Amino acid sequence: MQENLHRFFRAARGAGVHVSPAESIDAMRAVASVGLADRTVLRDSLLLTLAKSEDEKKALGACFDLFFAHVDPAQAEANDETQQDAASNEAQSAPPSGEPIGGEADAELGALAQMLLAQNTADISAAIANASSAVGLSEIRYFTQRGLFSSRMLETMGIQRLRDDLDRLTETNPALAERLQAGLDGLRDTVRDAVAQALALYGREETENLRHEILRNAQLSRIEPRQVAEMRALIRQIARRLRERYAKPRKRQRRGHLDVRRTLRRNAAWGSVPFLTAWKRRHRDRPKIVALCDVSGSVARVSDFFLLLIHSLHDVVSDVRSFAFSGHLIEVSEILEQKPAEEAMAEIMHKVGFGSSDYGSSLVDFEKQFMASVTPQTTVIVLGDARSNKLDPRADILKAISERAKRVVWLNPEGRMTWGWGDSEMPRYQTFCNVVRPCATAQQLERAVSDIVSAYQ
Repeated sequence: MQENLHRFFRAARGAGVHVSPAESIDAMRAVASVGLADRTVLRDSLLLTLAKSEDEKKALGACFDLFFAHVDPAQAEANDETQQDAASNEAQSAPPSGEPIGGEADAELGALAQMLLAQNTADISAAIANASSAVGLSEIRYFTQRGLFSSRMLETMGIQRLRDDLDRLTETNPALAERLQAGLDGLRDTVRDAVAQALALYGREETENLRHEILRNAQLSRIEPRQVAEMRALIRQIARRLRERYAKPRKRQRRGHLDVRRTLRRNAAWGSVPFLTAWKRRHRDRPKIVALCDVSGSVARVSDFFLLLIHSLHDVVSDVRSFAFSGHLIEVSEILEQKPAEEAMAEIMHKVGFGSSDYGSSLVDFEKQFMASVTPQTTVIVLGDARSNKLDPRADILKAISERAKRVVWLNPEGRMTWGWGDSEMPRYQTFCNVVRPCATAQQLERAVSDIVSAYQ
């Protein structure tokens, strides 16, 4: 049972539940205390010792139900004793050597053929469990490995000998051969089910990682409607990583060179013996970010993802002012700070989203009302495709912003090949930006925002 619990912990990690070594020890102690007789008590004990949130509780409960779907925990603990008793009983009840089993089976048949003809489900289940351990079924990771592991398990159980027995019975005893063929078909289905169950338990994490990696490199503007929910979940994970990476206060600050004068003064009472040291520290400007997000119709499919990332910035950097625009510009800082991401995005899109983009008019609005928010400590981030419908782009205002700000970063959801084509004003805006990066995928967007925030750490 200890080995089964270790496999269960691995499956729980694949289901998204963080299980540390200390927590696994606590869980095993709890199992030792409550015993294995009551399946419900065992399930509740594992949930209480391992789950730290409601989401983890649900995931762990589903993992437990799947893991022990075909395994009785109490029987797994007494597996050795059960097998020994079963072997003893079979030895006592077995017919003399050379006598057909049940009057039908040939005594010269292999062990697997005899189990299938006798329909001994307990022995068949034990053989499948042994084969699973022998081939390392818990190491399965991808759905493409299902056929490989199924074949290995059948070979370990003696499928080649079974085929030979089936060929011989086909010539000598067709009726018995038909029964054996039916048993073989059922065995194949059972092995496939066991492999599928193992894949659902142990391959979930790798499958999720593979799907996320594909999504991370997919064009934000070209994802299919059925992938929108998954992409939003992926962007939330990116935002959460940014918060975890940068929002926490630094436990250790980088020490500079020893400040000899301050150290001597601080230790004057001890004859200048340096019990207390003083260090020179580099001064860091207090970070300020101003984010301008295009939510017009031309970028409607990626606006949600931009807003989710901007929403995360309010948790990472203390001084952030956010603005959204299409034909005109409004400040949305209060909305993003006070409301959950989904509600904030819906309200912003309702107020100013899906309109015809006019970068010139929006920059005029910013210049008239909010230019004072730009200081030499400010990083200005513009998220948009720079398509202004052939209207005056007012690049002179972006130039004025660039002269006042610490730097201007433009993140464009289109590839570089499209910049300057049609109504794109990107080449004119690019002149006044310190950093210009295409952000057509979630991976590019994460890297860009991470680089911006890490500059302040």
